[in-house]
Amino acid sequence: MTRQFNRLPLFLALAALLPLPALAQEPAHDDHLHDLVDLDGIQVRATPIRSTADQLTRPVEVLAGERLDAVKSATLGETVSRLPGVQSSWFGPGVGRPVIRGFDSARVQVLSDGLGSGDVSTVSVDHAVSIEPFLADQIEVLKGPSTLLYGSGAIGGAVNVVDGRVPERATYEPLEGRAELRAGTVNDERTGMLRLDGTSAGGSLVFHADALHRETGDHDIPGFAEVPGLPGDHADDHEMARDVLPNSALRTDSAALGLSWIGSRGFIGGAASMYSSRYGVPGHFHPEGDGHGHDDHDHDHDHDHGDHDHDHGDEAVQIVMDQRRTELRGGLDDLGVFRSLRASAAHTRYTHTEFEGDAVGTVFDSDSVEARVELVHQPLAGWEGALGAQWSQRDFRAVGLEAFVPDSTGRDLGLFWLGERGFGPLRLEAGVRHDHIELDLDTATRAAPSRRFDNTSASVALRWDVTDGTHLMLGMDRAQRAPTAEELHSSGYHVATGSVEIGDPTLDSETARRVELGLHWHRGPLALQLAAFHVRYDDFIHLAATGVDDGGPVHVWNQADARFNGGEASLDWTIADNHTGAWNLRLFGDVVRARLAGGPDRVVDIAVPHGDHAHQHQVTLPGQGNLPRIAPRRAGAELGWIQGPWRASLGAIRYDAQDRVALYETTTDGYTLVNASLAWHLDSAAGSGLELFVEGSNLLDEEARVHTSPLKDLAPMPGRGISFGVRAFF
Repeated sequence: MTRQFNRLPLFLALAALLPLPALAQEPAHDDHLHDLVDLDGIQVRATPIRSTADQLTRPVEVLAGERLDAVKSATLGETVSRLPGVQSSWFGPGVGRPVIRGFDSARVQVLSDGLGSGDVSTVSVDHAVSIEPFLADQIEVLKGPSTLLYGSGAIGGAVNVVDGRVPERATYEPLEGRAELRAGTVNDERTGMLRLDGTSAGGSLVFHADALHRETGDHDIPGFAEVPGLPGDHADDHEMARDVLPNSALRTDSAALGLSWIGSRGFIGGAASMYSSRYGVPGHFHPEGDGHGHDDHDHDHDHDHGDHDHDHGDEAVQIVMDQRRTELRGGLDDLGVFRSLRASAAHTRYTHTEFEGDAVGTVFDSDSVEARVELVHQPLAGWEGALGAQWSQRDFRAVGLEAFVPDSTGRDLGLFWLGERGFGPLRLEAGVRHDHIELDLDTATRAAPSRRFDNTSASVALRWDVTDGTHLMLGMDRAQRAPTAEELHSSGYHVATGSVEIGDPTLDSETARRVELGLHWHRGPLALQLAAFHVRYDDFIHLAATGVDDGGPVHVWNQADARFNGGEASLDWTIADNHTGAWNLRLFGDVVRARLAGGPDRVVDIAVPHGDHAHQHQVTLPGQGNLPRIAPRRAGAELGWIQGPWRASLGAIRYDAQDRVALYETTTDGYTLVNASLAWHLDSAAGSGLELFVEGSNLLDEEARVHTSPLKDLAPMPGRGISFGVRAFF
């Protein structure tokens, strides 16, 4: 099987280099995504059979144009967190990974135009996603299993960021671009962004360039950083941090260059990019440095580090990450039996360094290669479809006293087919995918057998166009996910999360069976979307607290059956469009309930490493009860107004208290986030434009603690803040 793995990148590279005729393609006329756009009508690039969001049978949300401008944040998770069914993991302002319907981490695949981001954000909650939302053309969120398209890591969904770094068609004008300067009060933010796209005089060469710099200080908070009364709280002895969250500063730099050759039937191009970020991990701080600090980010149990090997006192944890990436993409149309071919490949080198004070604690290195080819075939027995192959390899290394994840090499080869066919008012979509996954450990650092997994996923979805304005959807999936190296072989203390993680090398693949019902209804000024889903998991892999403290709270990777139930709804109402302006009201809500299925408890023996020896513990892992860090219920509303050059909005999202918590997990109170924005733009006859904007966030200055974050008891979200700046389009 190894030989097959090694041959596939060559095959995909050759496919991308197929000769293309040297005739210039007609320039695209829809690239000005800063204009008002119909999001339901935007082509979704995450699927090989290109369709609009309104036509797809699977649930998908798209952000582009002014709607994307209105929600762009420093992290991808925060950028998409106002969509129904989507929240953010939030590990301080530098880290925010999307949480889709209660699923996050290794179950949500983050993609850069169809290829994995190449970072290690699934290894630990403190690792940032290496994609910059400010540079995106559009962001697509696929809800529900996307394993057919993207393999094991998309069993809970996928987020595809389209950045256009490898141009696929000529620009409308010889030179186009956009730029933005922004400042913020809550954290002294300073952000600058520039993007340029252009086409040569002959129309065959298209280039792309972008750059971004962001700097913030520690952000303001409404009150104390730490929840009073937690186990181990020393507030009676010393004043705790308040009003400003220490160690929450952030600095990010990103840049890319891309060049493509465009022909009448296709394109070929490449890009090189870099992403660098330095951010603090907020935690338990005492301003006077009294020496009582601890790193128990989950606060499951009171403990004393002094008797163990992991006494870090009040040293601030800083993360420095650096990523360098090269991409090659190509496409060819009208191939006889095939309508089109698309091939892509990326090589990513990534380094993540954890500093404890001024000292280097642990360094994580990842060197990954991914390649993908998609062939869309002509209708076959009435079926339009696409078949494809995807290959990836990741070499992972961790160096340091707290390298709790062993060195490993992982490979994944996936083959898939996806098709759809119409039957009058009915449209049927079906697909199947098989993945072969290999995971080899570096036996010089950890003695463990290699693991092999063969996963098969299948999906069927039906869309019934009852009337022109009423559409019913039914989706059923069987999806599998193989355990990751960190779930199998973690063993040690992780300074950024302040906990001990113990893996289970006997874990097997988990299997999810999902059924979902959906309704899209639109009539006149109203548009309604409803969805309800049920997911039955066999052998669900999760990190369970044990209640044991041994140099930090001990968590064990466990496997048990689980059930997820939930739903989401949204209503858009065009209230009026007259001399007072265009008024639109948007309402949405979502809920997810996640529990273990009620199986028997497991009694397991674990070993917590301490230097050259280990402490033995016997712990009980429950087979029933709530799963940890499940997002609470939400309801939101936003009123929008547009008149001439003016645009404004006022919105609020209510997050309920979350008291349905796992064993040893603390609850969180509910809160309401109120946001507002005002913008004025000026467009010239030549197509260029200028926009001035001001945005307010958390205007009620509420204490907001994100339940999906391990830092929820130590680090609230920013308080009231005002951002303002200027955008230019040309």
